[in-house]
Amino acid sequence: MGGGDKGLVQLAGRPMIEYVIDALKSQVDLILINANRNKEIYENYSFPVIADLHEGYKGPLVGMITAMTRANTDYIITVPCDAPLLPADYVERMIKQTVSNKGDIGVADSGERIQPVFSLLKCSLFESLNHYLESGERKIDIWFKQHKLVKVDFSDKPDIFENINTMEDVNNLESRLIQ
Repeated sequence: MGGGDKGLVQLAGRPMIEYVIDALKSQVDLILINANRNKEIYENYSFPVIADLHEGYKGPLVGMITAMTRANTDYIITVPCDAPLLPADYVERMIKQTVSNKGDIGVADSGERIQPVFSLLKCSLFESLNHYLESGERKIDIWFKQHKLVKVDFSDKPDIFENINTMEDVNNLESRLIQ
């Protein structure tokens, strides 16, 4: 996206973040928006907007640990801002599979590979994650493997993981949404 803010990219006349919010608001009690820029715009959605605890973009784990500091729950669930096709049962499936398999982390699986930014994480992992980040590490898959990881099957809904990295990707998805 040429360094643009993906959450604010227009898709069928609406910023992509609005699709994610609409999908999540009936599935969770609180939505936290992790944003390091355009905070004023994101605040218009009437949800808390939190910037990364660590300065400079250091990857999704920093956003996850930041959310852990603000959550008053046993778990946080994460979704990227460019996931406009999030299903209505996303949270339910993530919780059900992760908890029933006694996992520390649930991660969505497309059937081809895991999708680490679609995750359910125990907030009790804060110290482990903080130690990992303080050691200078940033690789999400390495940290995930240090814990009981449950792969949550979403192979029946592969569209939710559609990669939206260019305006061509946006236009292709938009044409499918409008049909």
